[in-house]
Amino acid sequence: MVAVSPVQKLFNTCNEVFDSCSTGIIPSSDNIQKLKAVLDNFKPADVGLFPEMPHFQASVAGRTPVIRYLHLHECDKFSMGIFCLPPSGVIPLHNHPGMTVFSKLLFGTMHIKSYDWVADVPATKQTEVRLAKVKVNSKLTAPCNTSILYPTDGGNMHCFTAVTACAVLDVLGPPYSVPDGRHCQYYLDFPFANFSVNGVSIPEEEKEGYAWLQEREKPEDLTFVGELYGGPAIVEK
Repeated sequence: MVAVSPVQKLFNTCNEVFDSCSTGIIPSSDNIQKLKAVLDNFKPADVGLFPEMPHFQASVAGRTPVIRYLHLHECDKFSMGIFCLPPSGVIPLHNHPGMTVFSKLLFGTMHIKSYDWVADVPATKQTEVRLAKVKVNSKLTAPCNTSILYPTDGGNMHCFTAVTACAVLDVLGPPYSVPDGRHCQYYLDFPFANFSVNGVSIPEEEKEGYAWLQEREKPEDLTFVGELYGGPAIVEK
């Protein structure tokens, strides 16, 4: 019997888990645990990565670090890819509309800040900000477990900041698709105290756990560069 590579096993598992996936449809808890178990054991070598590669070299002082993306697979059900961040690289605050996302930090240390919308507080018309609750605001260092976010929970809007060079394997189900209403929206975040909105009050000791988010265009200095994936082949049978 031929051994199945970890990345092939990941592809096969995604095919099963996201078989009936569409916007807002979350896989069953059994399927989520099945995919998480595959990702939890992933190592950089499983996708042909190591920290010394040029993808992860620090950028020239004063220049915004370039984020490199290795495309593994994309179909209408799911996508698989790896973000390669040099030190101080930032993927700004953005959302994942109607999506379930698995993120596995392969190596390095990364700061994650994530939010979910406060459900009963709509966006304000005069300031165009909307209240969100902080879900995660901490550092992750590999090896660590897979992070999972859901359409309305788990930190659907997040920002990644590389403390050291790092690589993140992302699985999105379903993937971004503008025609299907899954557009990647970027945000600015502001402290709760910056805006006063009628009828919205938070106890003083809890204010740090909330922020106002405002839609923005994709930052001009944000650069994603596609790189060829050089790891074990994936057979799309």
